[in-house]
Amino acid sequence: MSLLLVTAAAPVMWGTTYYSSTTFLIGGHPLLTATLRALPAGVVLLGVSRQLPHGAWWWKSAALGILNIGVFFALLFVAAERLPGGVAAVVGGIQPLLIAVLASGVLSERVGSRVLVAGAGGFAGVALIVLRSQAGLDPIGVAAAIGGAVSMAIGVVLTKKWSDGQSPLVTTAWQLLAGGLFLALLTTVLEPLPALAPSLSNIAGYTYLSLVGTALAYLLWFRGIKLLPTHIPAFLGLLSPIVALTIGLAAANETLTWIQGAGVALVFASVTTVVSPSRCSPTKLRKKRLWHRQFCRRR
Repeated sequence: MSLLLVTAAAPVMWGTTYYSSTTFLIGGHPLLTATLRALPAGVVLLGVSRQLPHGAWWWKSAALGILNIGVFFALLFVAAERLPGGVAAVVGGIQPLLIAVLASGVLSERVGSRVLVAGAGGFAGVALIVLRSQAGLDPIGVAAAIGGAVSMAIGVVLTKKWSDGQSPLVTTAWQLLAGGLFLALLTTVLEPLPALAPSLSNIAGYTYLSLVGTALAYLLWFRGIKLLPTHIPAFLGLLSPIVALTIGLAAANETLTWIQGAGVALVFASVTTVVSPSRCSPTKLRKKRLWHRQFCRRR
C-alpha cells in the first residue's frame, strides 16, 4: 500500500475522533480526556515494542512527548472548550505552514512557493469548512490554539531530526507515554475528577479514542514523518476536518453548503499540490532534454 495512503489514514482517524469525543466522552474535563487519550496508548505500544529508551533518548523522548502530546493535547482540548464554531480548527490549520518553514530552517528541506501557496489555500479551506459567522474569539482559547499548533510544529520537526536509527513503533510508544505522564500530572494538579462514574458508552469512547485515534493513528503519522519530507504529513493533516465534516453531516442528516464545498475543494487542491511530484523534479529532469531543464530553472 502506498506510503502516502497509509500516512493519510492517521488524519482520517483523527477526523473520526471529533464525533466520538462529543458523543461518547465526559464533557467539561479536557485534561482528563487528554490523559486518557495518551497514557493508555503509550502503555499499549510500549507493551508491543518492549523496549525502553536508552542514552540520550530518555530526555529526547520526554521533550518530544511533551511537545507533540502533552502540551499539544492539553492546549487542543482547552481551545476546543473555549472556542465555538470551529475557530480552534481554523487556527490549527496554520500548522502545515509552520512545519514547512521550521523544516526549511532546521532540516534544510526545500520549501518553494508552491508549498507556501498551498499552505495558505489549506488554511482558507479549513476556515470555510468549519468556521461559523457567530464564532467567538475568546483570547485564552485563541492563545491555546496557537500554542498547540506551535508546540506540535516544533515537536514534529525535532521528531524528524532525531528519528534516524529508531523504529517509529518504539519512538511513538515513548512519546505517548511521556506525554501521558505529563498530562496525568497536570490533571492531578489542575482539574477535579468527574462526579459520576463513567458509563459503558464513555468507556467505549475513551477506548476508541486511545487505541485507534491515538495509538494506531500516531504510529502511522510518525512513520510517515520519518520516511517522507516533513511537510507532506503536515499537509495530509488537513484531511481531518473533511472527515469530521462528513461524519457530522451524516449523523445530523444535513446537506453540504456551497461554502463548505468550496472549502473541501480548497483543502483537496492544497494537499494534492503538495504531495504531487514537482514538474521540475530531478527525476523528471533527467528524462528531459537540456532546454526543458533550463526552462525549469527559470521558473
